[in-house]
Amino acid sequence: MSSTPVAVVTGGNKGIGFAIVRALCKQFTGDVYLTARDPGRGQTAVTKLQEEGLSPLFHQLDIDNLQSIRTLRDFLKEKYGGLNVLVNNAGIAFKVADTTPFATQAEVTMRTNFFATRDICMELLPLIKPHGRVVNVSSMVSVSALARCSQDLQRKFRSDTITDEELVKLMTKFVEDTKNGVHEKEGWPNTAYGVSKIGVTVLSRIQARMLNEERKADQILLNACCPGWVRTDMAGPSATKSPDEGAETPVYLALLAPGADGPHGQFISEKKVQKQ
Repeated sequence: MSSTPVAVVTGGNKGIGFAIVRALCKQFTGDVYLTARDPGRGQTAVTKLQEEGLSPLFHQLDIDNLQSIRTLRDFLKEKYGGLNVLVNNAGIAFKVADTTPFATQAEVTMRTNFFATRDICMELLPLIKPHGRVVNVSSMVSVSALARCSQDLQRKFRSDTITDEELVKLMTKFVEDTKNGVHEKEGWPNTAYGVSKIGVTVLSRIQARMLNEERKADQILLNACCPGWVRTDMAGPSATKSPDEGAETPVYLALLAPGADGPHGQFISEKKVQKQ
């Protein structure tokens, strides 16, 4: 078993994920795994970074597939005895002009951005070693979406005692409400992406609390962050940041010094704690 520290980035073959892998290859002392759903695209991305003189490794990961997550989990357990850094970057967004019915957009977006991210955390968080770092890539859209929720929903999402089970129920209710055509009447904003990212941000708070309760002495730090408006396939060419600039805050959180006692359970943008 290798004692080399190891970092894993989901959705690493392009955009912000690719830039996070690049930065970690330069700044993290250990093995850095670029993961992607498509092995061909993943290997192409690895080759591109190798041409820059970097040494990422590749492992297939489809976050929507529980078996794929467990294959990665078993590999990390067997080869490294765990994991030091996890960056949950994989996610999807429908384009504004997409004509897919909103209920379908809601179901697909929620399945990947919230439920699949939660699945990865359920399987991989137990593997995180002492002083490990976990970064869940969320979005500032979660902040504007939360502000557009009903007062009742805002109160639930902002609660310091909200449980994983309660959050799952709320995310499931959003999808059901869109199918029944009542999501606005029920107090939800008209953004599936925004609601899915509220889920990621709140999930991060819950997970940080659980780490405090169960593994306080291990000093693991887990946060959600917004990379900013980044020129990617998702955001388009007019966005203000390059992918490398978008990677800065996630990488900062992934590399928080071993002795750091925070941030933890926070939502970070531009390397600063933001009010949720």
